[in-house]
Amino acid sequence: MRSVIQRVSFASVTVDEIVIGKIEAGLLILLGIEETDSHEDIEWLSNKICNLRIFDDENRVMNLSVKEENGNILLVSQFTLHASTKKGNRPSYIKAAKPEFAIPMYEKMILQLQKDSGKKIETGKFGADMKVELLNDGPVTICIDSKYRE
Repeated sequence: MRSVIQRVSFASVTVDEIVIGKIEAGLLILLGIEETDSHEDIEWLSNKICNLRIFDDENRVMNLSVKEENGNILLVSQFTLHASTKKGNRPSYIKAAKPEFAIPMYEKMILQLQKDSGKKIETGKFGADMKVELLNDGPVTICIDSKYRE
């Protein structure tokens, strides 16, 4: 699983001109799923996201997690995170999981994030043409791939 995590002041997802998910301060997470992902990847990534210390403490030092900050989470599926640009100028998405596999994994990730954060997770709509609006706070943007646990 590949993720782009952004600390935001607000974020929203619109589909067909209707806002379907929105948060105030917290994390916007773009999530790409590949066929080799497992439940272990879900658990590891969710735990990492919920405990990532990227919110300022009273001394303006990034020392607090989204849980400690009582922040919100907006999760948006994004297969293009698995784009390969190795050959030519048109990205290949061969590593991105097909919907039959990706949708259940995305739904499991939502449930795991809810469990780990203790809060309802706002979401986009899998496979839809989504418009994502956000105000990146910092800016703080972190990429995490469960296959490269650095």
